[in-house]
Amino acid sequence: MDLVDLIVEKRFLGQEFLTWLWYKSEERGGTVSLSGTGDIQLIFEKHMLLEYGEGEAFEKIVCQGLQAELNEARTGLRMGKKLEQARIHLIQGDYEWHMTLKASMMEFRSVKPPKTMASSEESDELEAVEGRLLDRIALLETATATVDRLFSMFLEVRMSKGEWQQELTRIRNWIHKA
Repeated sequence: MDLVDLIVEKRFLGQEFLTWLWYKSEERGGTVSLSGTGDIQLIFEKHMLLEYGEGEAFEKIVCQGLQAELNEARTGLRMGKKLEQARIHLIQGDYEWHMTLKASMMEFRSVKPPKTMASSEESDELEAVEGRLLDRIALLETATATVDRLFSMFLEVRMSKGEWQQELTRIRNWIHKA
């Protein structure tokens, strides 16, 4: 099996992760407990992309609205569509990121890191430019590390047969409650 076939075959895992993440964010009103870090805020914003079908019957549906009004996306989940992409607002400590996460490839898009003191400096001196660049890299690494830790939490639950069945029941109830 080549890499492309493997990616296509396993894309469901990223879609399940993104759906699980949406569920976890709403389970405690936007707060997710991240082991070792504590609570983080995870808010699904006004844009989601759902997919359904294969080949010529393949459909993509874009759902937009306020975070509390993503009922169309939840209706899509009830109909068997898969969450493929979502706009996420991540808050960890004093920092906030806005990003789009594409599920099948676990791809980050349009990542907007938080503003910091270094990013507000206007100096064109080499050291100031280097400082702003290093600051931005560190913030991007923090965001990806946080999503990686969330994915690890998901995999722990997903790999545990008994725990996954319980979580799946809770997710299904959440999807159907709206």
